[in-house]
Amino acid sequence: MIEIPGLDAARWRKSSYSGLENDCVEVADGFPGFVPVRDSKTPDVPAIILGSGAWSAFVAEIKAGSSPATD
Repeated sequence: MIEIPGLDAARWRKSSYSGLENDCVEVADGFPGFVPVRDSKTPDVPAIILGSGAWSAFVAEIKAGSSPATD
């Protein structure tokens, strides 16, 4: 597992792309080059670390109305 300096002190926020059914995706800002992502229901599980480009592509797919997980 890769250790990310400062991740233990990250300030998590609910992503604006979270659903209304308590499926909360949280992201942490302030990590240049990558985006830590976690499920708010399981905050003790290690975060998924996405490169900034991968996160941007994911968000673009969501905005376009498609689901990257099912396409």
